[in-house]
Amino acid sequence: MPGAERARRAVEAAWRIEWPRLVAGLTRLVGDIATAEELAQDALVAALEQWPRDGVPPNPGGWLMLTAKHRAVDRIRRDVNFARKLELLGRETLTAEQSGDDPAHLVADEAEPAIADDLLRMIFTACHPVLSPPARAALTLRMVGGLTTTEIARAYLVPESTVAQRIVRAKRAIAAKRIPYEVPEGAELTARLDSVLEVIYLIFNEGYTATAGDRWVRAELCEEALRLARILTGLLPEEPEAHGLAALLELQASRLRARSDSGSGLVLLPDQDRSRWNRLYISRGFAALARAHTVSRTRDREPGRYALQAAIAAVHAMALTAEDTDWRRIAGLYAILAQRFPSPVVELNRAVAVTMVHGPAAGLELIDAIAESGALTEYHLLHAVRGDLLARLGRAAEAQAAFRRAAELTANETERELLLGRAR
Repeated sequence: MPGAERARRAVEAAWRIEWPRLVAGLTRLVGDIATAEELAQDALVAALEQWPRDGVPPNPGGWLMLTAKHRAVDRIRRDVNFARKLELLGRETLTAEQSGDDPAHLVADEAEPAIADDLLRMIFTACHPVLSPPARAALTLRMVGGLTTTEIARAYLVPESTVAQRIVRAKRAIAAKRIPYEVPEGAELTARLDSVLEVIYLIFNEGYTATAGDRWVRAELCEEALRLARILTGLLPEEPEAHGLAALLELQASRLRARSDSGSGLVLLPDQDRSRWNRLYISRGFAALARAHTVSRTRDREPGRYALQAAIAAVHAMALTAEDTDWRRIAGLYAILAQRFPSPVVELNRAVAVTMVHGPAAGLELIDAIAESGALTEYHLLHAVRGDLLARLGRAAEAQAAFRRAAELTANETERELLLGRAR
C-alpha cells in the first residue's frame, strides 16, 4: 500500500476514534460546541495535508488535539486583540458579555476540576432540561458516541432527517440559552441523571449490536460507554441506578469476545463459548449490582430499570452452560420489568423467556400480540424471533417469510447474512 494511502487511512481511523474526545476537549477550551467542531475540522484538514508528507505521528489523537488547540489559541488571541482595540477606541469590549475572565486564561489554565472528564461534561451539557429528551439523546450520541446521523436514526427507528434536525436545533438551543459546559451539582445534577443514563445505555447498545455496516460488534463504543458508566458511579455514589447501569454494562460487556467467531461471524448467546466470557467484568458487574441493591434499600427505593436488567444479565452470567440458565427466574424478572417499565421491546424479550419456560406456542402468542399492536412493525428482531418460534412449531413457510422480512429491515450485514441463512 502506498505511503500516502496508509496516511489517509490513518487519518480516517484517528478521526473516527478521537473525534468525540477532540470536540469535547475543545468545547471545554472555547466554550462553544460549534466552534469546537470547526477547530476539529481544521485539525483534520491539517492532518490530511501533513501526514502523507511527514508521516503518521506516534500519537495521532494527541497530534489532532494539539493542532486544534493551537488554532484555538490563535482564535482566542485574535478575539482578545480585537477586543482590546475596540476598548482603546472607547467601545464596549467583546469580553463584557462573558464571565469577565481574560480569554487567554482559558488556554493557560489546564488544571482540571474535581470531575476531570470532558466527555462527561459534554453528556451533561447535551442532557440539559431545555432540550427535549429525543434531542438530548441524539446530540449526545453524536457528540460523545461519535455516531453518524444515519446510525442514530436506525437506533431510534426514525428518519435520518428527523435526527439531523434534532441535532441542529439542540446546538442552537445550547448556544441561544448559553448553557454552561459543565457537570451540574446537587438537585440539578440528579434531575438530568435519567437522560444521562439513557444516553450511556444507548451508546453501549450501538456498540453491542451495530445498527449498520459489516461489523456485528463495535467494541470501542461499548468500552467508552462502560468507562462513562464507571465514572458516573464515582460521581454519584448514592444513586442506585448509576450502579445498576454500570452492573448491566459490565455483565453485557463480559460476553463481547464470545459474540463473534474467528471470521467475525455472529455467535448467538446459546452457542457462545462461555470460557471466553470476561470473568473480571462479571465480578465487577456482580459488585456493582450488589451496590445498587444496597443503596436502593438505604434510600427505600425499588430497583430501577437498569438494575432489573442487570439482574437478568446476572442470571445468564451465573449459568456455566446455556442449559443451566434459570429461565423461570429470567421470565419472572422480565414480568416485573414489564409491569414497572412497560415497553414493546421489554415484552419482546419477555416472550423469549416465556418460550424457554413454557414452549414456542406460548411465546408466539405474546409475539403476535405485540405484532398486532403495530408498535414494532419495522423492528427486525420482532420478525427474527417470530421466525424462530414458527420454525420450532414446524410452520416452515411462515418462518421463512418472517426471517426474510427481518433481513430486509436490518442494516447490519452480518446480521442480514444470519437471517437469510435461517430463511434458506
